[in-house]
Amino acid sequence: MDVIRVQAEDFTLATEYKACTDVAGRDCGAIATFVGLVRQADGDTQVTGLHLEHYPGMTEASIEKIVEDARQRWSLQHIRVIHRIGELSAGSQIVLVVVASTHRPDAFAACEFIMDLLKTEAVFWKKEIRSTGEIWIKSTAGDYDRRDGWENAATSSMK
Repeated sequence: MDVIRVQAEDFTLATEYKACTDVAGRDCGAIATFVGLVRQADGDTQVTGLHLEHYPGMTEASIEKIVEDARQRWSLQHIRVIHRIGELSAGSQIVLVVVASTHRPDAFAACEFIMDLLKTEAVFWKKEIRSTGEIWIKSTAGDYDRRDGWENAATSSMK
């Protein structure tokens, strides 16, 4: 069973990696991980922190849909997604994606896919705390381009 957690508490990569290997099975041949951090700068502007809000239930459902989409595209043994909320300081861990598969291409692709869709489809509101003030941040055009690239890849593979 996959693990999806939205939490204020920090996570430990080694602990989550071990939990994934414990569940993945004997034919697990690859585990891909991604850890996202709160950036410390946006161009020349210093970032001191990030405030993340979510809507309980809705946020988890949006992540569950992303994980299910990944499972439909690739042969995966286990997925763990942890996303933090609340007040995070610059340099803090914000998100973890761990994907186990028999072969590395599926693990790499699914990990990247999940992270790309978390940026555009997961229900979070993010306010960046900067040296110049606070600003609510949105998904960028590049985030949507990456998401659309996955959509286009799925469409062309169906032809």
